[in-house]
Amino acid sequence: MRSGEPHLDTQQTPETQPADSPPQPRSDPQEERLAHSPFPIVGIGASAGGLEAFSELLASLPERTGMAFLLVQHLDPVHPSRLKELLGKVTPIPIQEASEGMAVKPDHIYTIPPNTDMRIKEGRLRISPRPHSRGPHLPVDFLFRSLAEEQQGRAIGVVLSGTGADGTLGLGEIKAAGGITFAHEDT
Repeated sequence: MRSGEPHLDTQQTPETQPADSPPQPRSDPQEERLAHSPFPIVGIGASAGGLEAFSELLASLPERTGMAFLLVQHLDPVHPSRLKELLGKVTPIPIQEASEGMAVKPDHIYTIPPNTDMRIKEGRLRISPRPHSRGPHLPVDFLFRSLAEEQQGRAIGVVLSGTGADGTLGLGEIKAAGGITFAHEDT
């Protein structure tokens, strides 16, 4: 378009479409996928010793952020988790242990149950038994991959502590999908 020429918008919107033409369906799969969770979802992973790091982070957050937080800690597969109880002492944000099919809501925290993997699909938490494999259990990567797929540019991944590689691949997938990633550096 040359300077000084009027710009004509030829894109038809519902207001400019001829009355007798059928409405045009949206075909952007990213828009459809984001419709399940139109708010940011933050996946946070930590090693078994990550309680202090979780506590410090959650204590510094305001009660209303407009985000949901999914917490994955390397837990003993046999013992019940006290994460919900312990973190409830440091934050006013409601905390729930995740259960299959639970809808994710903003301004809530969800913790992984013991001996499971947690992912998000269509705005709901999906819980599956921990796989019996010879390799290391990587529940943080499992969650982060689903966040990258589900939330794309709205996904946020945070690795708080640990000496293993769990979370590294998932952070890469979140970043590749346009999301935001953070890794805590021990000093």
